[in-house]
Amino acid sequence: MAKTKTTKQAKQSLKSSKAMANGQARPKETPEQLYATALDLLEQSSPDEALKKAEQLWKQVQNSSVAEALPALNLLGEINVELGAIDEARIYFEEAVKLDPDGKVPESMGGGAEKFLWLAQLCEEGGQVSVQWFEMGVTALQHEIAAVEGGQMNGLDEEALLMLRVEKKRKLANALCGMVEVYMTDLSWEDDAEARCENLVMEAMTVEDETSPEVLQTLASVRLSQDRKDDAQAALSRSLQIWRDLDPEDPAVPDFPTRISLARLLMEAEMETDAMHVLQRLVQDDDQSVEAWYLGGWCQYLVAEKMRSAANSHSMTDASKFDTAEVALRGSRNWLNMALKLYNQLDYEDDRLLEHADEIVAALDKLLGPEEKVAEGGADDEWEEWDGIEDGADEEAVDEDDEMKDL
Repeated sequence: MAKTKTTKQAKQSLKSSKAMANGQARPKETPEQLYATALDLLEQSSPDEALKKAEQLWKQVQNSSVAEALPALNLLGEINVELGAIDEARIYFEEAVKLDPDGKVPESMGGGAEKFLWLAQLCEEGGQVSVQWFEMGVTALQHEIAAVEGGQMNGLDEEALLMLRVEKKRKLANALCGMVEVYMTDLSWEDDAEARCENLVMEAMTVEDETSPEVLQTLASVRLSQDRKDDAQAALSRSLQIWRDLDPEDPAVPDFPTRISLARLLMEAEMETDAMHVLQRLVQDDDQSVEAWYLGGWCQYLVAEKMRSAANSHSMTDASKFDTAEVALRGSRNWLNMALKLYNQLDYEDDRLLEHADEIVAALDKLLGPEEKVAEGGADDEWEEWDGIEDGADEEAVDEDDEMKDL
């Protein structure tokens, strides 16, 4: 026999039945519920579903208070970034700026610096316009940090305040580094570009209590542009030391794109062995990354060329160095072929990467002859079998003791 309903349950059931009989729709989700659901869907990598909820949210709050409208606009902007709808994302962030033009609305109400930092990265004009958005974000972050340090954040305990301060300072340092990147690219032709880069990166170095890997990478990039390779290598070594021995899930480990940039910088600074440590870890984190496989193949090719050059420079041919170089060349071809395979599977769009990878593979085929079938995981095995080149050493110096077995 079914359990008897309580009086309260019966009344609720009757109320629902009457509502349905009268053609009334079910109660709408509240803005809070819609926001939470959309955010959860975004974090679960379901941006299409998140967008539907966020658009429902916006319909409810677009004529409401700033405290309700701002979070919805920022969320819509971020969802559209995730979907690759950059024009739409930019529109939402610009609408958020209209509601909070100075970034002084508390972050708890959807205000603050984030919208400025997004627009700095998304603006079509780039250059000085991007710098202006970054400057607005920097000003907002400085205001937020002052509020935290001045004890103006109510309801937070000491530990929460410390974490918030660290987070804000990290964002400020990264925003300053973002400005450096603009001056090194879009605005590199300006007379004071180098001086501005120097000042900004030095400011970023002083912002945080402990300099972050990202800031050290930016410093290295500036030093490379100044042909100060030794200083760049020192900065990159410091950057690596911060996180290379940490667990992959540790929040102190830089995100994937940052480590891709690091691998490129390490290669430019002729620190190929360190670059391969980073790239090996990247393909373990995401074995579908075309760029990581491509960079690993290119890096091993550069190492092999160094080894061949070192062997040829000796009065007598060093057969062992040529053998080791051949292992590196085969590893290079394996990694590049994996990159090309994924390129086609994923409809990847980077013509320059494709052309360069094809060019290197063609050269390798001439050097090595027809490719033998490689067992699954062969690219990793090829890399582990050979010794690296000592970072910072002369091109002829081969570090035969630095084994890569621990990868």
